[in-house]
Amino acid sequence: MPKTPNQIHENTLRQATISVLVENEAGVLARVIGLFSGRGYNIDSLTVAPVDESGRQSRINVVTTGTEMVIAQIQAQLDRLVPVYRVSDLSEGPHISRELALIKMIGTGEARSEALRIADAFRARAIDATTESFVFELTGDTGKLDAFLNLMRPLGLAEVSRTGVAAIARGTRLI
Repeated sequence: MPKTPNQIHENTLRQATISVLVENEAGVLARVIGLFSGRGYNIDSLTVAPVDESGRQSRINVVTTGTEMVIAQIQAQLDRLVPVYRVSDLSEGPHISRELALIKMIGTGEARSEALRIADAFRARAIDATTESFVFELTGDTGKLDAFLNLMRPLGLAEVSRTGVAAIARGTRLI
């Protein structure tokens, strides 16, 4: 029997950036990660840091992929965890997301010159340099970082360290 448009949409995978405001106490991150691993959900990116002056609240940003039903289930299960204050799928509305990467390049000659030209085009900043290597700092959305890394691979990409996605809703919307 052919699938209806609703059935097709229900099985479509999408990436979601879920922001969770939690009490900043020992074990909270482990509970959040346990929720994902215990149900077989994958975490594509994870960031966490205190976000209020007193250091009592932390914000966890999780990027995951799933169907609408799975993402709704993740949100509902996160919302039931203690001590979670708020859960929001930032990808449901306008939001800004950025990642930071440190990229080590090793090379000489033309490959070195080409790496510098590409870095300039992407607005990557050289934060360390030797006669045979560079470390670039690059900030942007995940797609920009991925594109930069793909161009650098054949030029001597040696090592990468990425922060994961930090995200926030645009305008007056809060999580």
